[in-house]
Formats: sequence, C-alpha cells, structure tokens
Amino acid sequence: MIRRYLQSREAILSAAILVLIAVIALRFPAFITPANLANVFNDTSPLMILAIGQMIVILTKCIDLSVAANLALTGMVVSLLNIAAPDLPLAVTLLVAVSLGAVLGMFNGILVWKLNIPPIVVTLGTMTIYRGIIFLISKGKWVNAHEMSAPFKALPRHVFLGFPVLSWIALAVILIAIVVMTRTTLGRAFYAVGGNPHAAVYTGLNVGRTQFWAFTISGALAGLTGYLWVSRYAVAYVDIAGGFELDVVAACVIGGISIAGGVGTVGGAVLGALFLGVIKNALPVINISPFWQLAISGAAILIAVVLNSRANRTRGRIILKQTEPVA
Repeated sequence: MIRRYLQSREAILSAAILVLIAVIALRFPAFITPANLANVFNDTSPLMILAIGQMIVILTKCIDLSVAANLALTGMVVSLLNIAAPDLPLAVTLLVAVSLGAVLGMFNGILVWKLNIPPIVVTLGTMTIYRGIIFLISKGKWVNAHEMSAPFKALPRHVFLGFPVLSWIALAVILIAIVVMTRTTLGRAFYAVGGNPHAAVYTGLNVGRTQFWAFTISGALAGLTGYLWVSRYAVAYVDIAGGFELDVVAACVIGGISIAGGVGTVGGAVLGALFLGVIKNALPVINISPFWQLAISGAAILIAVVLNSRANRTRGRIILKQTEPVA
C-alpha cells in the first residue's frame, strides 16, 4: 500500500510542493515559518473549497465555469442582506449563502440534465448571467467594510486553536468530501457516471440526475465561499473573483482529476490548490513579477495534462468487482 501511494499523483504532487517550498526558502527563509505556512493555507482555503466542488463536477464528465460568478453573486446578496438587516443571526446568513449557491448550481444542473445542453456552454452562459445580476442588484456600486456589521466580518478571521475559522471550515469541507466520495453511494455514483456512463445506466444510475447533484454541490460550496470571501476581505463588487474559475479548474487538473471524467481524488484537488497557492504567495516574496504566475500556472497545467493522459493504468475506479465462480 505504501509503494502504491508513493507512485500516486498525490505523493508526486506533495513532493513537488515540498521542493517548491524548499527552493523558495533558499531565497526567503522566513517563508517556511509555521505562521507563514499557516497563512498560505488560509489564503488558499477558498480555492480548495471551490476545487473540491469542481472536482465532483469534472468526475461526471462536466465542467462548471460559473463558480466564481456564483461566489460573487452570493457574496453580493449576503452583503446587501447584511446592510438591510445587520442584526440577522450569522447562522441565517450562512444558510442563505449556501442555499442561494445551491440554487444557482441547480439551475446549471437542470439545463444540462433536462435540456442536454453541453456543460461548458451552460456555465459560460450562466457565468455572464450571474455577473449581470450582480450589477442589477448593486447598481454597479461597491459594498465596503464600513457598511458591513462587525459580526459579519469577524467569522472567517476569528482564530480558534491557533488557526483562523476560514482554515477550519476548509478542513471540515475536505473531511466531509472525503467521506462522501469514498463511503457513500452518491460518491461512487459520481465516479461511475464519469468512468463509464453507459455501464452506469445499466446499473440503474441516472446520469443526468447524478450530474445535477454534482452541480448542486459545486454551487453550494461556491455559495459558502462567497460569504467567506466578502466577509474576509470586507468588500463586494461586480468583478469580485474575476477569472478565479480558471484557477479552480487549474487546481483540479494539476491535482490529477481527469478532464475525461471518472478519475480523481479529494486529496488531489486540495494539493493542486495548495500548489497554486504556494506559487501565488511566493512570487511577491522573492521579487518575481506576479504576471509570471500566469505563465507558471499554464506550464503546470500543460505538464499535468500530459501526465494525466499517460496515466492509463489508473484510468478508472472499480465500482463493481466480478466474483469468482464457486466450484
């Protein structure tokens, strides 16, 4: 089992992250202090949460390009809600964020399932629609820190057992996702539908319905991230998280999630996000232009795609095993 893990994408990516951190530490030793590494994890938490949702969608042979727009719309809605009702319990605000995000994800899922529209077309369209709705409800104005209540801004920044709540929420999402993907019927269905849709139909799975639930989960996580984003940075506007959907897809691809569907793990998505997070945090520290981040991320994606295409031995996940005939 240990040998198998050492040959896995997760082990290779973990080693790549450690090497990257070591190289950065040669120029800036303070980068590897526990406090700074904790900050890197915290800064990458929104990307990790979104990457987990995107991973589930990609497993079903789909893609969700509307996650950043979902995040922005949900963040704007809860920000405006906070202005209108500053004393609203934080639990209600979180429920609104997750529920709205899930509804937006459901809209994507319905279009893919019932109308059989290609997912990339659906989510490109809804990405624009959601951004347009933000402009309409906000009238193009920003919601700034002084307009938000103190409790609304405090949650993701509150420190518990040495880590911000934002980091704890990301860890909770990771653990729940691992359980769902490895221990539940729904998790196995995501792999089955993406690995072999025709065989999945014969086993009684509804491919469209499974994809619908994948989009719903991705939307709910985007909604959660929407609140965490605007409350942490204390600002909401139309173009918030613009282009962030590309980072989310990149994290999944780098983490070994096959764009052909059916192959990938929660750990891979998280490590892919951490790889990008380390790059993003390290470039300013070692005086490299942030514009190089695009080139480095693009090169990492190309290398990951090549590795994914050559990893034929892990092409799918066995859902049903054939039993040996009894003599």
